[in-house]
Amino acid sequence: MKPQIHPLEQTLAQFLSAFPQQRRVAVAFSGGLDSSVLLHGMRACLSGGDITLYAFHVHHGLSADADQWSEHCATVCAKLNLPFAMRHVEVNADGGTGIEEAAREARYAALGALCAEHDVELLLTAHHIDDQAETVLLQLLRGSGIAGIAGMEAANRAPKLLGNPALIMARPLLETSRAALEDYARTHGINNIEDESNGDLRFARNALRLAVMPALEQHFPGFAARFARTAQHAHAAQTLLDEVASQDLERCHDEDALDLARMSGMSGERIDNLFRHWFAGRGLRMPSTAWLKEMRSQLTLAKAEAQLCVTHPDCHIRRHRNRVYIVTREDGREPPVPQDFSWRGEASLHFPAFRGTLLFEESESGIPADWLRARTCTIHLREGGERLKLAANRPTRSLKQHYQANDVPAWEREILPLVSSQGTLLFVARLGMDCAHFAKTPEACVRLQWRWD
Repeated sequence: MKPQIHPLEQTLAQFLSAFPQQRRVAVAFSGGLDSSVLLHGMRACLSGGDITLYAFHVHHGLSADADQWSEHCATVCAKLNLPFAMRHVEVNADGGTGIEEAAREARYAALGALCAEHDVELLLTAHHIDDQAETVLLQLLRGSGIAGIAGMEAANRAPKLLGNPALIMARPLLETSRAALEDYARTHGINNIEDESNGDLRFARNALRLAVMPALEQHFPGFAARFARTAQHAHAAQTLLDEVASQDLERCHDEDALDLARMSGMSGERIDNLFRHWFAGRGLRMPSTAWLKEMRSQLTLAKAEAQLCVTHPDCHIRRHRNRVYIVTREDGREPPVPQDFSWRGEASLHFPAFRGTLLFEESESGIPADWLRARTCTIHLREGGERLKLAANRPTRSLKQHYQANDVPAWEREILPLVSSQGTLLFVARLGMDCAHFAKTPEACVRLQWRWD
């Protein structure tokens, strides 16, 4: 008679069938009950298969028992004959995010590094349906929007968190209850550690788990599953919002900016949705609703000639000629000093201080290559008084006039690099080259271009 497969193992096997290409899978193994059940269940459902299962452990050093936990995890993996790897991390509790968030960020960065080290592209965590309900409730208490209430996805990529764009983080137990995990552990005699910090009510999640959620379960039995359904509905709604925002971004995007005129007729909520999508695509922290409302008001009500600048923790939002730009913050950054260089025929030269790369492209017209090789050049910022002649049939004009004619925003003019040789201007980023030095007869020539990092 064929042995009966435990329902939890069936759940894991079915979940893994959605990732048929993955031959290396890792479990984030803390040694607690949840991850212990996940590790044992995965080993059981993968037994005899051709998928390699790893266990990755992160040593935070936050508990006096951290060394014992690591030893426990290593011992468990040795008994299960599973490859085990551990990474020590230091948690920066002074970063302003709180120790819970700092520990979370350090843990996931370490897990991402371990996956990269072992060529693992599927990382499994032991989050379950009660964790999902806890997340939804916490986000509601924080006043989060739809994206927050959507909770955790069954699988997603988080390159900023994990430092690994190829890595998929999956939660195969997200529809399984904590009670089911406890039952599996009892049935299979699984030993696990207990983190004493889980009983500390100073931490928000512990307070919800130990004080609030038991009361909810008493008065509203089965609430966790209903919260999980709410998360699914919110996720579906967020998907629609993202699709609308993507269409709006395609319509309103104009040369790395957003055209305010193209937003006319859109509701304030739809504009905010567009900005959130734009910020997310740039990897910026999500602003609050109040901040978005204030920014939108300033962008639409300021006079056309106003040099508007709205400060965000990660950037500045600026408006120029009815277009909105995201600009890197330069707070406390010293301007780069002029830097001499010689060109020896390279296709490009990188200048980290100027945050970009100077490109040298072969061309039928331009500066003679031999003439350029024989000279020492300097890359520098605008100093004032520079003049440029862009074409033989156009007059020599000041950079200010060129910038105005080419619609270069005022804040950008101060950071665009210039290239000179022996006091003679050769090239200005965003504008082009001075034609006074172009070859008069056919010969090998180069043209300069600038590319930002």
